[in-house]
Amino acid sequence: MDDRRDLWRMGWAAFCLGLPFLFVLAPIGTFILYSFWHNESGALVREFTLENYRAFFADPVFRSIYLQTVALCLGATIVNLVAGYGIALFASRRPPRLRFALILMFMLPLFTSYIIKVYAVRGILGHRGVLNELLIASGLISEPITAFIFSQSAIFLTFIVLYLPFAILPIYLSIERIPENLGTASADLGGSQMDEIRHIILPLSLPGVVVAALFNFVMTFGDFVTPTMVGGTEGFTFGRIVFSQFGVALNWPLGAALAVILLATSVLAVGVAGLAMRWSTAR
Repeated sequence: MDDRRDLWRMGWAAFCLGLPFLFVLAPIGTFILYSFWHNESGALVREFTLENYRAFFADPVFRSIYLQTVALCLGATIVNLVAGYGIALFASRRPPRLRFALILMFMLPLFTSYIIKVYAVRGILGHRGVLNELLIASGLISEPITAFIFSQSAIFLTFIVLYLPFAILPIYLSIERIPENLGTASADLGGSQMDEIRHIILPLSLPGVVVAALFNFVMTFGDFVTPTMVGGTEGFTFGRIVFSQFGVALNWPLGAALAVILLATSVLAVGVAGLAMRWSTAR
């Protein structure tokens, strides 16, 4: 009986470990392997080379778009953190029923198709979109402005709209776990609401802020659908370059090398988030 139970446990452990290996580690390993091969006259040559990585570091276009994408994603992440924290803090101070309704309202976009949400943003920012129509109706402009769509600004705004729920939820859950008696104790000691926010809520909710920042940066940095649909020719991001190498140029080794660089950046972001979490818990 014990032998059968041990065998079942070993099989279950192998199953649990095998799934991540099969669906996560194996594809990543394949990409890494491809990144050290190269194309020659459209044919894949399975010979070790660092040429694909040299192409990234030697080409100023790759480096420039990479840095622009990092700056764009960091900017969208910061805006979402500020807005998400304000929304989460406001919701956490409401009565339970209203609190649930507010959080549900902001989480509803997560139940909607990603493509539908992008098209909805295009409908707002487009040449004949809601924003242009409102500006024309108010008399601020006489003809539609084309700068709202197919630009880096359009990508930035769309990132904010699409990924704001991923900032609100972790922060809200982190604030919700803070014991209410800490706020009561602060008030009894003469502390104001700002003192409570600065000395209690902000430090104790930092893990939620870190998770929200990680979600927003990693998801925006790897996104290529949004830049394609609202960025146009002016909205090139690093994710679009990776996609173009696989889908248009058919240069899989270079695309794999760029994907590895994208992955390394995301892993670095996770590492920084881990250090921030450790620092927050050590305080």
